[in-house]
Amino acid sequence: MSISAYFKHKLNRYVKQFVCLVYLLCFCTAWTYTNKEKAPEDEDKSKIYLLHSDVLYKNQQDPRAEVLVGNVSLKHDGVFLYCDSAKFYREDNSFDAFGNVRMVQGDTLTLVSDTLFYEGFEMQAHARGNVRLDHKKTRLETENLDYDRIYGVGMYLEGGTLYDGDNVLVSDWGQYTPSTHEAFFTDNVQLTNPQFTLISDTLYYYSDTEIARIVTPTNINSKDGTFVYGNRGTYDTKNGKAYLLDRSYIIKDMRKIVGDSLHSDKNTGIDEAFGNVILTDDENYCALTGNYCQYDENTGNAVATDSAVVMEYSSPDTLYVHGDTLKMFTFNLNTDSVYRNIHAYHRVRMFRTDVQAVCDSLVSLELDSCTYLYGQPILWNESQQIFGEEIRVYNNDSTINWIHIINQAMTIEKIDSVSYNQVASKEMFCYFKDGEIEHNEAKGNVYVAYFMDEDDGNRIGMNYTETTELKLYMEKKKVVKIWMPASTGQMYPTLMIPSDKRYLQNFAWFDYIRPTDKDDIFEWRGKDEKNILKKTQSRKVPLQKLEDIK
Repeated sequence: MSISAYFKHKLNRYVKQFVCLVYLLCFCTAWTYTNKEKAPEDEDKSKIYLLHSDVLYKNQQDPRAEVLVGNVSLKHDGVFLYCDSAKFYREDNSFDAFGNVRMVQGDTLTLVSDTLFYEGFEMQAHARGNVRLDHKKTRLETENLDYDRIYGVGMYLEGGTLYDGDNVLVSDWGQYTPSTHEAFFTDNVQLTNPQFTLISDTLYYYSDTEIARIVTPTNINSKDGTFVYGNRGTYDTKNGKAYLLDRSYIIKDMRKIVGDSLHSDKNTGIDEAFGNVILTDDENYCALTGNYCQYDENTGNAVATDSAVVMEYSSPDTLYVHGDTLKMFTFNLNTDSVYRNIHAYHRVRMFRTDVQAVCDSLVSLELDSCTYLYGQPILWNESQQIFGEEIRVYNNDSTINWIHIINQAMTIEKIDSVSYNQVASKEMFCYFKDGEIEHNEAKGNVYVAYFMDEDDGNRIGMNYTETTELKLYMEKKKVVKIWMPASTGQMYPTLMIPSDKRYLQNFAWFDYIRPTDKDDIFEWRGKDEKNILKKTQSRKVPLQKLEDIK
């Protein structure tokens, strides 16, 4: 072998040994991290630890990063991260994770995304692409999520969806705090449930209780046709209970209830309202108001107290009825034959421009078109006053058709400050036409004190009559015909009317009690003690025994 060939052989041998050594060093460097890097028992929780990677190498283009490839796992302060690959910046205590990224905190919180950028010192995680945050039964899905581990808050800015049981919440911006189960949504918020849809601009939601907290005007459309408008309050999406404030309202089947505060329970069908309550029924042209009102959606029954008023506005002139307590009972609900009864009791006062009334209690039966007035009832129509132990008012639509006064019946017409036409009897019937009395019928122990005038208006005197029955016909508020059977009486000149004949027994002009307008119905004024009627006692013939008959 020549000298040149010898040196050439030696050089090739050294080159091969050098290449093998380089490969061996590279292999050893990568192989070192196929095993887990065990953190010390007294580990610094502020530091990020690499637990596993199939391959680790340095990249000259990013010399500060350790490139991790294959089954990567990292740990930071109780949180574990898994991904396909990552760039680990030890000095900065951060990493960028790529591919099938999964961040796990305990057994309740998991964050999944395509990529994740994690800052250890600030404890900030920035997840991007197909992000999913799972917390117990709650899942949040979005494209971009920033998760703050210090405050435990996940926030998205470009639209997201929260899934919680039957509830699906969508918004443009939102955040979720797993530790408190609180979610906050703004901009185009919509909560969808199989039973309802909630739309708002801003909403709080609690996944542990499934309660939504309303802080801005919110619409809730239920599957059964109920519409809820809330300004502020809470809505229990699981149990269908709403607590609303600030003049919120509920609408169903042309009925609307509004109040300073509302409580609605979908399971029981009970709606309660407090403070300046208005319950309107546009289908039946009536409304119920008060400072407390309860409505039962299942039965259609309602009760109102504390300044309670029922208003009937089927005619151009509204009728106002006030009582300590008002109740509305509905029959044949959700059928074509539905009808309602209204009960008012204790200190009842009623006002309409053409008619006013006062009594202790009242029952209005829609099916019979009749209103029963009990307990010292008094009724006025312009200059006419009617009272007795009981009054029954029969209506034709919204106008009075006829009135039945039972026991100690008396009708009075005021002529001037000292002169009154009066009829008293056991019972009386007053028939109306076009809102005015057309004729009266009095039966049983009839007494009449009636003033007679000339055609020119000069007063002739007063006719006092006692009879068993009387029929009195009127036209344009003037008597045109009187009929009665055998009677006794006398005509007294104006200046010779005896004091015991001018006013019949039980006479009283209750002008001081009469409601003057719709606001005056709240001011209770009772009769003077001397004018209170003593209830008549019905007498029955004693039953005879057979042995008493001889």
